[in-house]
Parts: sequence; C-alpha cells; structure tokens
Amino acid sequence: MFFTADTHFNDPRILRIDRRPFPDLVAHDEALIGYWNEIVGESDIVWHLGDFARGDAGMKSALLARLNGRKQLIVGNNDDSATIEAVGWESVQTYKELTVDGRLVILCHYAFRTWNQMGKGSIDLHGHSHGKLKPQTRQYDVGVDAWNFRPVTLAQILAPRRRRTGAAVGQLPG
Repeated sequence: MFFTADTHFNDPRILRIDRRPFPDLVAHDEALIGYWNEIVGESDIVWHLGDFARGDAGMKSALLARLNGRKQLIVGNNDDSATIEAVGWESVQTYKELTVDGRLVILCHYAFRTWNQMGKGSIDLHGHSHGKLKPQTRQYDVGVDAWNFRPVTLAQILAPRRRRTGAAVGQLPG
C-alpha cells in the first residue's frame, strides 16, 4: 500500500509556485509517472490524498490508466468534478480511516491539529502543504514534494529520519 498527494499533473502553476526541479510541465508529468510506476505494482493500492491533476475527465482518465495500482482518491481543494468523475478511481471520498499494520491511519487532504485516537497512537497522513508545514508528532505530509516525487509506504513514512529513503526534497530524483 502506498500514499501520495499533490501530484498536480498538467498544472503549469506547480513549476513556479513550488519550484519543482523540472525544465517544463511535460518533463514534470512524465517523471512523476515514471517514478510512480517504478515502485507501484499493478495490484498495489495507492491512496492519493488530493490535488491530482488539471484538465478534463478524458485527460485525467487517460492519465490514471498510465499509472500502476488500484487508485483511491481523497479529494483535495484542486480536485474538480472532472477529477472525481474520471475513470480509474476505485473509490473517491474526502476522508478515510483505515488500519494499516495494526495502526489506525487517518487520511485527509488537509493536515489536522487533532484527529481520531490521536492520544492512542493513530497517525494522520495529509497532503496540501507541499512539505512546508512544521512536523507534528504522528502527522506526515505524503505529498510528492516531501518524498522525492514518489508514492511512499507507511514503513518509509515511519522510518527514523536518518533511515528514510526517497526523502530528499528539492532535488531532481535519480
């Protein structure tokens, strides 16, 4: 199972606003598709925590078809009806609680100050902040800006910082 957010495919604003290290939007989109498919298998579950892409439903459906895995969408502030209605999502919702490796995981596009069972070890995964929020205990930004432009597993997210893989921010992924 993988988690990601804020891919912003086909969104020209992303190169300027977040200073992603790609020469143009085509290179950005192709790189993110390639990185996704390098690690996500056809039967893997991917939770996309919002801000998927700009464009019409047909373009987004074609993009989803190019991405490996069984894709679940947690709707973000930039996800319009064309995103929600695109063919290729197994599920679409605004919030989800699930148990992964025995831990309650809270999924939403937005970071929470508090969340369900916070005092009992639950984890909050979010996007939206593009790696710019100050970390809070058991709260993690799973957006591509925070994870070298790739989806990540819960094990990667929870690894001690010195052991994390794929966490170099602001560098062209290799």
